[in-house]
Amino acid sequence: MRPVVAALGVVGTGAVGQAVGGALVTAGLCDRLVVASRTREQAAAMADDLADMRTALGSPVRPEGGTDEDLRRCAAIVIAVRAQFTNARDRDVRMGGAQANAPSIRALATRLRGYRGTVLMVTNPVDLMTRLFADVSGVRRVYGIGSNLDSARYRLTLARLLDVPLDQVDGHVIGEHGHAAVVCASSTTVNGNPVPVPLQEVRDELARRPGRINAGIGRTRCGPAGAVLSTLGLALGVENGTTELSVPHGADDCYGIPLRFEDGRPRPSLPPLDAHEVRQLEVVSTKLRAAYAAVRDIPAQPLPSGRN
Repeated sequence: MRPVVAALGVVGTGAVGQAVGGALVTAGLCDRLVVASRTREQAAAMADDLADMRTALGSPVRPEGGTDEDLRRCAAIVIAVRAQFTNARDRDVRMGGAQANAPSIRALATRLRGYRGTVLMVTNPVDLMTRLFADVSGVRRVYGIGSNLDSARYRLTLARLLDVPLDQVDGHVIGEHGHAAVVCASSTTVNGNPVPVPLQEVRDELARRPGRINAGIGRTRCGPAGAVLSTLGLALGVENGTTELSVPHGADDCYGIPLRFEDGRPRPSLPPLDAHEVRQLEVVSTKLRAAYAAVRDIPAQPLPSGRN
């Protein structure tokens, strides 16, 4: 693919940041890929590794370590930082990173105030970190990667359970990226026709899948990288389409909804919800508002040395 923008940025050199960087080098969307991390040595090391990949592939993308000012010149920035902490939760696991990750997200948002490009948030809990970054930075285009990955897993699971081709399944998962995700079963179709969704089997698989991946390889990385890449294609206007992203909307809400992108411009495209799904979304809203109140005033703090 011929590059469509001059530069893109990745903040974070951990498992997900590396996967995102590799996907962007492969996709060839940009001339320069700016890598930032807690230290210049980490950023330079990942840039060198990606440059090796670039050479092997003949990619036009030139990876390089960068600063905040370099990030400001990027058309879009992917944030995949992770503080060093031990997550002891066995339920609602993604919320376990709220207190640990909020200080570094606030610090980054403070440094990037006035940025005019697009920000894709990967750091969990992604709905809270998306809202925190948007509130502190004032950046208008901040999208959380989460519900689109949930939706991809939903469609994959339903295709397997119903024994139908994946490309015939159309359905969304919205709300929280995590325990309270809302499966839009009432509007799900296969080949354009409504279908009975085996909701309990679907929910069980959506709950177990991340844990299986984490237990086997330590961290989900390829799925989030794919979600980032597909979202960038839409946000940069490379293609038109719909995806599920966490976005601030209304006075106090930030959770995943479908957005229809036309020439890079998003428009909310929420499907019809039945009464049960409406109530579930109300529960999500209440939960996330309370959770955000607990992290919004945590002071900024750079990431400590350790794993992203």
